[in-house]
Amino acid sequence: QLQLVESGGGSVQSGGSLRLACAASESTRNYYTLAWFRQAPGKEREGVASADSDGRTSYADDVKGRFTISRDDAKNMLYLEMNNLKTDDTAMYYCAVKNNPGLRGAYYLKNPDQIDFWGKGTLVTISS
Repeated sequence: QLQLVESGGGSVQSGGSLRLACAASESTRNYYTLAWFRQAPGKEREGVASADSDGRTSYADDVKGRFTISRDDAKNMLYLEMNNLKTDDTAMYYCAVKNNPGLRGAYYLKNPDQIDFWGKGTLVTISS
């Protein structure tokens, strides 16, 4: 079973930057869609960004222009570069993988119930 381990979370001030990383236990080349989700206290889990193996990326509207997702299939890694962080970005961030998808990553960002594998998360806290 695929294992995903996130790292890179922490506490920064508003306007700061963080880089999240997700290490997969097996080749990410086997999986079409890799993604980041987040869940703030008292809120539902929401899609942040996805990266398909054909190079297509998708982003939630509120992170476009600030976050960048990338995948390195040679290293079995997924990254999320987060800039100009806001207090609303405070959440637990989860790495996610969709196995054998029939649709592109953008669809799974809005349908987290269809994700096959989840990491345990890394906490991001943004202070004003």
